[in-house]
Amino acid sequence: MANRKKIIITLDGPASTGKSSIAKRLSNTLGYIHIDSGSMYRAATLFALRLDPERILRPNVFVKYLSEINIDFKKINEEQKIFLNNEDVSHEIRETYVTNEVSNVAKIPELRLLLVNKQKEFGKNKGIIMDGRDIGTIVFPNAECKFFLSAKVEVRAKRRYLEQSKQGINQTYKMVLDNLKMRDKLDTKRVNSPLKKAVDAIEIDVGNMTLDDAYEKLLTYIKNQIV
Repeated sequence: MANRKKIIITLDGPASTGKSSIAKRLSNTLGYIHIDSGSMYRAATLFALRLDPERILRPNVFVKYLSEINIDFKKINEEQKIFLNNEDVSHEIRETYVTNEVSNVAKIPELRLLLVNKQKEFGKNKGIIMDGRDIGTIVFPNAECKFFLSAKVEVRAKRRYLEQSKQGINQTYKMVLDNLKMRDKLDTKRVNSPLKKAVDAIEIDVGNMTLDDAYEKLLTYIKNQIV
């Protein structure tokens, strides 16, 4: 597919719908750059929490340090890593204490403006696939190919719980479910760039699909756009 035209592909949807996993696989197939916008907000959240030894989020303090945040992506041994001020934080941003605050940090207007501008820069030359909450609505409203992945919160919670169990993260299913419900509420109700489906996005319910099934379905749609 190297000789086909380059486009911008967006994948939006709530947490734990498999957006990043599917986007990563599609990027490898297409030879596209993959940007996980959620990991950018996680990195910013980690930065915010590090400002306080008690790991208490203080937005009024955090916004004063936005100019000191530098987030970048690098491929190391064929695996994409995220760097916060030149430090590989790919693992730490997945820790529970970061996850619990991401939606609270993501709603800070000054941060959203900073990261949205950064995300737009990534897409200047096209050939990019980006996943998140507001990519098809705010970041790339004119993207050639938009998707919105959905699934019932109970299904998403079960998937997240099983993933975390494999990683040795000790959380009960109820804790995971409650966290996702809270994040859904914060993501959809926030004033700035709320999670919602773009009018021209293709919605796909992945609740009863494997990642392979979802990947194949999205790839079929994409191929029709890059012929």
